[in-house]
Amino acid sequence: MSLTVAAPGGYPRQALAAGIACYCLWGFMPALFITMGRAGAAPWEILAQRTVWAAPIAAVIVLASRQGPEVAQIFRRPRVLGLLALSTSLILANWSTFIWAVNNGHNLEASLGYYINPLLAMAAGATLFRERIDRVGWTAIVLATIGVAIQTVALGRPPVIALALALAFCGYGLIRKQVDASAQAGLLVECLFLVGPGAGYMLWLHSHGGLFGTSLGASLLLMAAGPITVIPLALFSWAARRLPFSTMGFLQFISPTIGFGTGLATGERLTPLLAFSFLFIWTGAAMFTFGAWRAGRRLGLAQAGLSAGRALAAASVTVDNRRQGGPP
Repeated sequence: MSLTVAAPGGYPRQALAAGIACYCLWGFMPALFITMGRAGAAPWEILAQRTVWAAPIAAVIVLASRQGPEVAQIFRRPRVLGLLALSTSLILANWSTFIWAVNNGHNLEASLGYYINPLLAMAAGATLFRERIDRVGWTAIVLATIGVAIQTVALGRPPVIALALALAFCGYGLIRKQVDASAQAGLLVECLFLVGPGAGYMLWLHSHGGLFGTSLGASLLLMAAGPITVIPLALFSWAARRLPFSTMGFLQFISPTIGFGTGLATGERLTPLLAFSFLFIWTGAAMFTFGAWRAGRRLGLAQAGLSAGRALAAASVTVDNRRQGGPP
């Protein structure tokens, strides 16, 4: 299918829609998990359902994109398989922490984790890969650090949930950056690592009071954990290859904002000091977005200049060829 319809920024509207959709789905994920919890599912059962039903959805996407041979190749490469096993452990830690948090009244703190995650990733890139951070980037990191410090005072403890979510997801991203595998193929392998333990726990729960199987409605509700896990990742992978980094940098704050709203809607208390901490976090996020936009704009101008230079050079060659009687 040809992507010819462009958004005002010059990139496909379909890609922009996919980017918005993936972050909105991630944003409403807490509401789904809370609904499962209120229906009677414990966090560990929700996690097991997520690991089991994500695998067939991931397999369908891999088959549809004809990446089956790549998955088979991964199992013949011990280093890639080992890195994916490590990334699986980190995403499992992220999933389990998130599911527990949103079902125990910690949506605000969970949203904090995803606000600071891109800033943490930027700091990790500078530390581990010597990526350059400009003044705007460092300002964003400092503001986020102040926000975390204020939140520590507001909560009376460090924001452990937020830091655990951010560290696990940042570590996951750093490892996947080193893995020579596409997003879809790698995700399927990660799901295959998890499906066995998840299925075993589901079978045990079946005779020990689990929610799955008690009714068709409850079973379908829990099975929804599979698509809600895989579909946003597929949309993200598709959109990220077609949208500027600055656009993705802006869109990624959609999901924690929805999660923040979910926390308020479910009655979590936002004290003045807690709100003050989020003010620093949101300002840091805005600075990050501005920095990403500015970097994307500079890259776009540089590419435009390069294209113009190539066009001018090609025109000069054409003129010379015509003068010499050569082909146009």
